[in-house]
Amino acid sequence: MQTDRQVAARTRVARVDPRPLLATGALILALAAAALPARAETVIKSHGISTFGDLALPADFTHLPYVNPDAPKGGEISEWSPGSFDSFNPYAIAGNAGALASIFYESILTGTLDDVSAAYCLLCETMEYPEDRSWVIFNLRKDVTFSDGSPFTADDVLFSYELFRDKGIPEYRSVANGKYQSVEVLDPYRIKFTFTPGTSFRDMPAQAGSSPIFSRKDYEENKRDLEKSSLQPFMGTGAYVLDSFKPGQQIIYKRNPDYWGEKHPLNVGQNNFDRIRIEYFGDDNAAMEAFKAGVYTFRTEGDSKRWATSYDFPAIKAGDILKEVIPSGDIAGGQSIIFNLRRAQFQDPRVREALGLVFNFEWSNKALFYGLLSRINSIWENSEMAATGVATPEEVAILKPLVDEGLLPASILTDEVPMGSVSSDGNNLDRKNLRKASALLDEAGWEVGDDGMRRKDGKTLRMEMVHVRTDLLPVMNAYVENLRALGVDASFDIIDDPQLQQRASPPVFDFDALPTTVVNGGLEPGGVLKQAWASVAKDNSSRNRMGYANPAVDKLLDMVEAAKSRAELTNVVKALDRVLRSEFVIVPRYYKKDNWVAYYNMYEHPEALPPYGIGELSIWWYNAEKADALKAKGALK
Repeated sequence: MQTDRQVAARTRVARVDPRPLLATGALILALAAAALPARAETVIKSHGISTFGDLALPADFTHLPYVNPDAPKGGEISEWSPGSFDSFNPYAIAGNAGALASIFYESILTGTLDDVSAAYCLLCETMEYPEDRSWVIFNLRKDVTFSDGSPFTADDVLFSYELFRDKGIPEYRSVANGKYQSVEVLDPYRIKFTFTPGTSFRDMPAQAGSSPIFSRKDYEENKRDLEKSSLQPFMGTGAYVLDSFKPGQQIIYKRNPDYWGEKHPLNVGQNNFDRIRIEYFGDDNAAMEAFKAGVYTFRTEGDSKRWATSYDFPAIKAGDILKEVIPSGDIAGGQSIIFNLRRAQFQDPRVREALGLVFNFEWSNKALFYGLLSRINSIWENSEMAATGVATPEEVAILKPLVDEGLLPASILTDEVPMGSVSSDGNNLDRKNLRKASALLDEAGWEVGDDGMRRKDGKTLRMEMVHVRTDLLPVMNAYVENLRALGVDASFDIIDDPQLQQRASPPVFDFDALPTTVVNGGLEPGGVLKQAWASVAKDNSSRNRMGYANPAVDKLLDMVEAAKSRAELTNVVKALDRVLRSEFVIVPRYYKKDNWVAYYNMYEHPEALPPYGIGELSIWWYNAEKADALKAKGALK
């Protein structure tokens, strides 16, 4: 809901007789124009902003609709994380940041778990912006303090903006820096962002208010460096501070008892745990055994076989640990295998299509996943933005100019959008798809040698895949078997986390293919898509690890940012999805439609959880009586 909207001044212009001599008429018109008062700019003053339409919550809301405002404070919740960590700086390429390393920081605006369009004032009291959103002024709260009690001012906002502008990760700088014309401190608690003319302004006020805020004083006095790894966090205004850590093994965050925002309407019923503990394990099997032993107390399960077969141990049967399926309204996670398009063997789309054909989802789901997973076809799977069938008239109107420019083939307007291959669930190797894939490789010039391996220009068709997750071994090994039957020198290797970070990050990109999550921008994609798919991010972005670049897609990404309505955004994203899928740059895998969680029976949550997040670290709470009962019977350490 928008408040304090100023009504623009309206001027009644007298009709001018067109018959006077031209010279005299020009003079009259010039004088008349000079006499007219300047039209006032319509300025909106509000407690937040929505991408499309009005805010759902009024300015005087007391708490978010999905929290328990009377939730008790106290206790500890603990989870696990794979691998290790050597830094608390999540904003640098260097180092491997610890889990929840951004927990210390807040931004001027914040979103909610039930509305993808809204951004509400957290560190500001109100914000002001014109109807075209070409600038925004944030009227900052005067009661905000950093974790050491020092005051937060507009100077810290300006400092943080300049820090990310000059030292942020390359994909952020390459996409965001040209969008800001100026940033001005108007007074200690007011700051104005003016956006560059020609920029799509729709998301810019929310983007300007979404960056984490650091303390200038702390950063400069302690000689911090945003580009380097560090085990000393920057100072923020957030509800939690670092309590203790064991490098690579454990992190404990504690709730700041002097947190400035405890009674803020956005925080009522949130930040309920005194401590959040993270335990690190080398693999998922060790982590599961630790959970059963009570080493940590809340687990989100991602392995369908384990979910189907391993949650029948005594603590589950006794009710000491609860197993729960929580529905998700979010877009499907883009779990896929990406190709490194910098590699010569992946330049031909026929090769990429062939390699995708031999991934057998149906057999994997039946034999390995207990039928619990669903196939990903679209980068925007499980949403109205997924392209289907042939292009709609709205998509054709978007794509045809790009075809006319020679940036896209005409077939994009008439062909059905590619879907994930459909295979037999009786055997891993589907002979029909193997024949189709073989024909594509033959067309692309990759011939089968006497040893069964495919070669072109004396080079073997190689596809080395790497990851740290041992739970991927069964499905990836099955895929490797099919690739080898196709004549591909394929492998899937488990490496340690630091090695993966080094090999999969800019500027190294030392891999052939990688099981990962493809960026889709969520249910309301905007500028973040450029960090993953824009040509400007081809060789500098950890989100564009495949090295994707396409001038037609660059233009579609501009249209995504410029969309003026939900319907327009949906149609542009469907067109974008159609183009990306037509190039076979990923092998889509699978996703879970629900969240699978297990936790010790001492945690409680609101009856109706929000659609876009579980929220266990914030909106759940600790029941001390239940915890004491578990400890009394020896079910909890």
